[in-house]
Amino acid sequence: MNAERNLRRTVLPNGLIVLTERMDHLRSVAMGVWVKSGSRCETAEVNGISHFVEHMLFKGTRSRSAQRIAREMDSIGGNLDAFTSKETICFNVKSLADHVPIALDVLTDMVLNPTFAETEIERERGVILEEIKIDEDNPDVLVHELFTQSFWKGHPLGKPILGTTETVGRLGQQHLFTYHGARFHGENMVFSAAGNLDHDRFTAAVAEKFSALPSGAPPQELSAPEPSARIILRNKKALEQVQICLGVPAPSITDDNRYATLILNTVLGSGMSSRLFQTIREERGLAYSVYSDLSPYRDTGNLCVYAGTSASKAVEVVDLILAEFRNLKETPVGEEELTRAKDQVRGNILLGLESSNSRMANLARQEMYFHQFFTADEIIARIDEVNAEQVRTMAQRLFQPERIAVTLLGRLDSVKLSRAMLVC
Repeated sequence: MNAERNLRRTVLPNGLIVLTERMDHLRSVAMGVWVKSGSRCETAEVNGISHFVEHMLFKGTRSRSAQRIAREMDSIGGNLDAFTSKETICFNVKSLADHVPIALDVLTDMVLNPTFAETEIERERGVILEEIKIDEDNPDVLVHELFTQSFWKGHPLGKPILGTTETVGRLGQQHLFTYHGARFHGENMVFSAAGNLDHDRFTAAVAEKFSALPSGAPPQELSAPEPSARIILRNKKALEQVQICLGVPAPSITDDNRYATLILNTVLGSGMSSRLFQTIREERGLAYSVYSDLSPYRDTGNLCVYAGTSASKAVEVVDLILAEFRNLKETPVGEEELTRAKDQVRGNILLGLESSNSRMANLARQEMYFHQFFTADEIIARIDEVNAEQVRTMAQRLFQPERIAVTLLGRLDSVKLSRAMLVC
């Protein structure tokens, strides 16, 4: 598949794709099972079920209790973990190369043979409800959640990954079995691994373990959401700060303009040398935390600016964010600043590929989103091709006043914000 990084790809008869990267200098292997379904694939009635299933797969199989799973992994010094995102669920494990047979057996058993025991469901429901409360008590997490729900209003992409108290409260055993049967099949999964391994031997082991996995049908195309440019002011008097999220629609993860968008975001608010950080924190002292971030998905995306400040300064901070939008639209980025942004992105990419875990994840994501593999050199070459005019063109495309969405959370009695104030 790719000789430069010693990558191999095999498709099993049931459609499961196995990807490996051999890294002979390591003594470990990181492996992950990726399901191409996340919270955006859920209906409103079962919002949070992907995350619930992720939790429940740790709670016992037909041959292992939850305690036995934990003890087996601890006995080999392995690290077993999982996460749910908007578009994927991942179950991953890292172990010494000598312990791969045990780690693979535990991981496979969890993914393929969950029991979804009623007692465990009730216990884990309580855990997830507490997890939801943690997010609701965290102001910067809550404002992002409120912003996302408003920005993708009426679409599953806007629903919380954890679900709500109401939806989690009504999920039962049959819901979980139905979801698992519909999503966990060969055509909807990828198995990736990186470390000290041999592709042929590893693939043979995976093929044996997953031989009973049905192929299923290819995943359905997801409906693309329409962003909503709403202004939401949510009063929460218990907060000392006003939390600000201000965002616009942005290109999808596969869009040809993604590199220009990445450089634009880096210049705007990624890192301590970014314009937002320097202007709002360093020069004005108006916020401790201020940054911009990209959230690209299969068919859409958004660029969001976050800041936390006092109520008396909230409108001023919004004005400064809009001023930076305006500057990026009107004036090309200088050569020095452009070079610095490219160097920052280049460093982030290369440093992000130094561990077997990150390389395992990189393999799976490129397969799921691009169906091909781009080397780091190829990606960096595309970044180096971005020029100042492309960055300005992207700023002009993204930063349109009528498409700007804002969510404010905090003590807002004296805060007024209208569409007319979002000119940039």
